[in-house]
Amino acid sequence: MSIIDSVRNALVPVHREGYRFVAIFFGVSVLLGLIAEPLFWIGMVLTAWCAYFFRDPERVTPLDDDVVVSPADGRVSSVVRMRPPEELGLGSDEMLRISVFMNVFDCHVNRSPVAGQLVRKVYSKGSFLNAELDKASSENERSGMVIETERHGEIGVVQIAGLVARRILCWSDEGEMLDTGERFGLIRFGSRLDVFLPAGARSLVSVGQTAIAGETMLAEFGSAKGPVVSRRD
Repeated sequence: MSIIDSVRNALVPVHREGYRFVAIFFGVSVLLGLIAEPLFWIGMVLTAWCAYFFRDPERVTPLDDDVVVSPADGRVSSVVRMRPPEELGLGSDEMLRISVFMNVFDCHVNRSPVAGQLVRKVYSKGSFLNAELDKASSENERSGMVIETERHGEIGVVQIAGLVARRILCWSDEGEMLDTGERFGLIRFGSRLDVFLPAGARSLVSVGQTAIAGETMLAEFGSAKGPVVSRRD
């Protein structure tokens, strides 16, 4: 492999949603540089961070309908059983909820945890509390969707805004079919993703564990399993 190939493989593309922010950061850096050179270099460091924040790397996704993968990069902040938000329409019974908290240095492109049809999508206005708090599930601004799987019923996915986050993007629409690991949204800047799983799901992660969107297996349905095949995306 040549040096050029090595550099190309090391570079991670920036998601299109980040282009204008990188351009704004760079423009402000140039203006600051006209005032004082050190300000230009400080601005360039922040520009580099902005590009890093909006990075969109490829992921190798397990191809297994019985596996639930992480919808976000970050830290597993909660594994509990609780009622899902009412707006999801998943009933009042408790479900397994696995939460992944993203800080401002994590990749913020969100991916579908399972394969299925997006049958419900709902946006709820709310507060901007610390996304790690339990009450953030019901009080913070959020965007929820319900994915109907072929074998395991309906699964809820909720994007939750945090202290810094002020914009939740979900570009997938009701009726669309999603593959496991497929990109469906993004949150700016720092937030949390909740996955609500029905009976039969067993958690494979612990609180504090690092998760990688589209790759880390959060949970599984069933117990007897063979080797898991993966897909690069």
